[in-house]
Amino acid sequence: MFKWINQLMKPARTAPKKQKEHPGQAQGNNNSHSLPSSFEQNIRMLKSMFGNSPDFVLNELESTNGLALSAAVCYIEGLVDTVLLPDLISAVIHVLDKEDSIHDAVQSASEFRSMIPMGNVQSLCTKEESMRAILAGNVLILLKNNDWMLGVAISGGARRSVEEPTSQTVIRGPKEGFTEELSINLSLLRRKLKTPALKFEQHIIGTYTQTRVVVAYLDGIAKPEVIQEVNTRLKAIDTDSILESGYIEEFIQDAAITPFPTILNTERPDTLAGSLLDGMVGILVDGTPFVLIAPVTFFNFFQSSEDYYERYDISTFLRTIRFVSFFVALLLPSLFIAITTFQQEMIPTTLLITLAGQREGTPLPALFEALAMELIFEVIREAGVRMPRVIGPAISIVGALVLGQAAVQAGLVSSAMVIVVSFTAIANFVIPSINMASAVRLMRFVLMLLAGTFGLFGILAGLVPLMAHLVSLRSFGVHYFMPYAPFFKSNMKDLLLRVPWWAMKTRPNRTAGPNKFRQAPNQYPTSSDEAGVYQAEDKPQNKGN
Repeated sequence: MFKWINQLMKPARTAPKKQKEHPGQAQGNNNSHSLPSSFEQNIRMLKSMFGNSPDFVLNELESTNGLALSAAVCYIEGLVDTVLLPDLISAVIHVLDKEDSIHDAVQSASEFRSMIPMGNVQSLCTKEESMRAILAGNVLILLKNNDWMLGVAISGGARRSVEEPTSQTVIRGPKEGFTEELSINLSLLRRKLKTPALKFEQHIIGTYTQTRVVVAYLDGIAKPEVIQEVNTRLKAIDTDSILESGYIEEFIQDAAITPFPTILNTERPDTLAGSLLDGMVGILVDGTPFVLIAPVTFFNFFQSSEDYYERYDISTFLRTIRFVSFFVALLLPSLFIAITTFQQEMIPTTLLITLAGQREGTPLPALFEALAMELIFEVIREAGVRMPRVIGPAISIVGALVLGQAAVQAGLVSSAMVIVVSFTAIANFVIPSINMASAVRLMRFVLMLLAGTFGLFGILAGLVPLMAHLVSLRSFGVHYFMPYAPFFKSNMKDLLLRVPWWAMKTRPNRTAGPNKFRQAPNQYPTSSDEAGVYQAEDKPQNKGN
């Protein structure tokens, strides 16, 4: 059913479209024309762009001897570094105060740029370039009788510092997370991958927001076809705004109608670095700490970065718990409903008598009882998320305990149903990916309705098309249920269980490009005895008689 709906609603992927005209552009796309050579016209052009905006600052400069110079600086207050701004203005005045500087030094942008003691100085020759530069936190320098401007990148203002991720915490591992500043996120990734093979490709998406979107990959490790497909889908986006990476995810994902995510998101630099080393591609969006990773499979959503920092046996045990929790969160309420309603003969006699005694005074059938408890829990959890952090957790825990105990004492629900719903909710939190956990929550209600209507046969009737849907999904051409469908034996080393690092010689076949080898072979750890290394005191001593 999901596949049929996807094919019905999914439009054909076409060539990239030209973005809609920005509202600040004049008719005929005048912003792509060269800047006027008149100093006064440039001033009027900038003022007309931003009107009487209180955060737009334009100051004409004066020389130290009191003479008015034909130069001006303009910027958006709050987007530039107020510490570096006075130094920049002083440097511009100093350059223009030099002998013959007005006639000679400003004849070319390169000459003037070389006299500015700032790192990132670029020449701006069109209206569109100047508009994008000032909105990106640049300071514009205007000079008389020149058809260019200089944009000096001293962006600053209020920004969040690097902190520990809030949604993907670990006990062992790095504690730094991405922020809303794209430049900081790129630097965090550069610190993890100190190689020129790390490549970035930038896109500007959004007519109004002009959001910077960067595609990150490792040249030689990621598949060129995947990189090209990601860039093609990003170029095809034609929308007014991109405020978060979730916008991008819905535009570029393979299946539009599916509860299961086909693109992974993370706010951890180490998770992104590890994914790039496996041949995946990262998509960083300015203004959000959540980075997209593709292509991925179903099993990537059950892996945590901490799996690779702990011993392989501990990591395998934790992954086993996650997969068991997945089935518990998906099937436990529906199985309880089906068995207690239709297949009571499958319950041991002693347990059946206990359950029957608990349900003797309950007025609702097991299906409506479970649905009511699940909906109440969802309401409590949503309230805990939306309420202030100081009282949110307390209200969630106390509310769940009080309501559950009161419902049992009032005879509205049975004690066994409260235990089932509570354990299901706890198991749902074990899944590392919030997107996958949300998909499980949604499908749980569908299976509960089928179980309450047809029993175990209803659960089976729901699981078969669900499995067929999972097998049919793709993530940028990669099979969603790979390496089981299709089967790849070499990819089983880092799936349900994780083998030691010295045994994972190759990268996953599903995503790796030309460079498939991760490390050298034959790195099995050996003891000092096996290596022929002895301590001096351990050597046998020849003693005389």
